[in-house]
Amino acid sequence: MPQTETVPLHDTPSLTEAAVSRRALLTAGAGLAGAAAIASSTAQAQAPAAAPQMPSVQAPVRQEWLAKRTEQILEPGLPIVDPHHHLWDAPRYRYMFPELLADLGSGHNIVATMYEQAREMYRPDGPEELKSLGETEFITGVAAMSASGKYGPTKCIAGITGFVDLRLGSRAKGVIERHISVSDGRLRAIRNGSTWSEDPVLKPMSSGVPQGLLLDKTFREGVATLAGLNLAFDAWMFQTQLGDLVDLARAFPQTTIVLNHVGGPVAIGPYAGKRDEAFKEWRGLIQQIAAFPNTYVKLGGLGMRMIGFDFFNNAEPPASEDLAKAWKPYIETCIAVFGPQRSMFESNFPVDKGTCSYPVLWNAFKRLAAGYSADEKTALFSGAAKKAYRLEV
Repeated sequence: MPQTETVPLHDTPSLTEAAVSRRALLTAGAGLAGAAAIASSTAQAQAPAAAPQMPSVQAPVRQEWLAKRTEQILEPGLPIVDPHHHLWDAPRYRYMFPELLADLGSGHNIVATMYEQAREMYRPDGPEELKSLGETEFITGVAAMSASGKYGPTKCIAGITGFVDLRLGSRAKGVIERHISVSDGRLRAIRNGSTWSEDPVLKPMSSGVPQGLLLDKTFREGVATLAGLNLAFDAWMFQTQLGDLVDLARAFPQTTIVLNHVGGPVAIGPYAGKRDEAFKEWRGLIQQIAAFPNTYVKLGGLGMRMIGFDFFNNAEPPASEDLAKAWKPYIETCIAVFGPQRSMFESNFPVDKGTCSYPVLWNAFKRLAAGYSADEKTALFSGAAKKAYRLEV
């Protein structure tokens, strides 16, 4: 989860003042992807056996465990835009371009993807507010590699959700323009994770920002810059904070807001053993958010620990039927109130990979969408993502 810190803004040039050409940045980013892969392989060869360094919301990814479950691909021709995945290279936990390609090529018709900020490859020095440019440069390089056509037909990273600390207020605009420039126009959204809790179980899964981030006056000055730049705001929080998003959506009707991971339902910590109670509270808030026409929802993230489904503790990975049955109340509730045109399935990989493989995940989603019309399926699997993020794929 991104950790943010508000610091003074230094020397933020406009788009026309960039000192390095876009072509140079693309080349550097592509080189960084290759260099990171080599460095990771060397480090893994030398590293002693130890637990992988992965987010606390995620169950460990165990390839040998995932390999115990194989399924025939359902509706293999259905075009899919995956609007939410990450890339990172952590100690003993690597999910870079090769790993992404392996999942994308596992059977489903993934026509395009969108990268979601993951606090990866930040610049190691320089002004704090510009360090996240390193992530956008890196991801743009990977996107350029995919765009070459050498790695298959999928348009990997057709869009980017980046990070700029919106607590910079109106000054965030200049930093965002820098991201637009170095992304070669691929930047489509900004995410500031706002998960917060004092509960000892949920606190380690928090984003490290203060309580009430979405209500902060200076933060909202930053949000106010997004509509003019034609960018969406990606919202990530626990269900206990959804009331703040209701207020934000009301205050910024011209800003597209995309709620991540069905609104962060919780069934552990304060809601351990209280799933029905938690679901009722979550559903009421989801209905309020969906009432604003500028809001969208991502259907996924249900493989994370906080949701309380512990398939990852079983001897064998779940079948797509098992996942569809468990996730159905959350997915159906969201589609019912947002409608298919504002609902998009997401992989949230590799985070959800601790629970299931990529083929099984999308099979589960296809089972959940089985009762919808062809047009509604198109919206759920690609159309809503294209509209929310202005993707041309």
